Amino acid sequence: METRYANHPDDSKKYDTSELRKNYLQEKIFIKDEISLTYSHVDRIIFGGANPVDNKLTLKAGDELRADYFLQRREMGVINVGGPGTVTLDGKEYKLNKYEGLYIGKGTKDVVFASDDKNNCAKFYINSVPAHKTYQTVKIDRSMAVTAELGDQKNMNKRTIYKFIHPEVCESCQLSMGVTMLKEGSGWNSMPCHTHERRMEVYFYFDLPEDQRVFHLMGQPNETRHIVMANEQAVISPSWSIHAGIGTSNYTFIWGMCGENKDFDDMDNIETKDLK
Repeated sequence: METRYANHPDDSKKYDTSELRKNYLQEKIFIKDEISLTYSHVDRIIFGGANPVDNKLTLKAGDELRADYFLQRREMGVINVGGPGTVTLDGKEYKLNKYEGLYIGKGTKDVVFASDDKNNCAKFYINSVPAHKTYQTVKIDRSMAVTAELGDQKNMNKRTIYKFIHPEVCESCQLSMGVTMLKEGSGWNSMPCHTHERRMEVYFYFDLPEDQRVFHLMGQPNETRHIVMANEQAVISPSWSIHAGIGTSNYTFIWGMCGENKDFDDMDNIETKDLK
């Protein structure tokens, strides 16, 4: 598990390209037959991927958590972005196809990831945050998600938002998680942009052609920066930072949030003309 420390906005605005990427970008989410995780000190979110190919993968707590098992004091969300697979929780199997997810409650001891077909392996994207209470584990597909159609073709931001881990879908302590799919011909996400001082966020970009890129925008509204991102990469967004992007092609991304509340619309909106 890799550790990333929190960064002050006054420090971050002085970073060059390599420093921005070192502190905020995770380029390797999926590694064959590994569970690859990043522990961020921003609200102590853990994010990453499980990529079982030839072997089943068992989630371990690791020294970073100093826990008897990974979810002893945590909850977790999982969304499959690859081929069909199975997540086994304390002996109970949950089949997940692409764009299907799980909310996993605190106290689940054994978590095992497996692919149905090594030639079309599952890719389980993971978000985990501290939890104070145990809520029911729930399998979630897009038919269960709270759905919103936003944007328009004129502004190149036509997209569908699927809210997977959301109060109208399932209970959680503080984790919110969902999928946003951009329509063909659209490239902008989350623009006009916003911050939310009460929550941090991690974006995971996927379904992006290998020769295309997303220019992810971050920083304070009057000190914006960008990070160029490829397919299946993730970026940390502290509460003080905007989080938006423009792609050279349409794409899909998973957003995961944790912090003070679970109110999706709790945003400090910023007019595009005020960005610098």
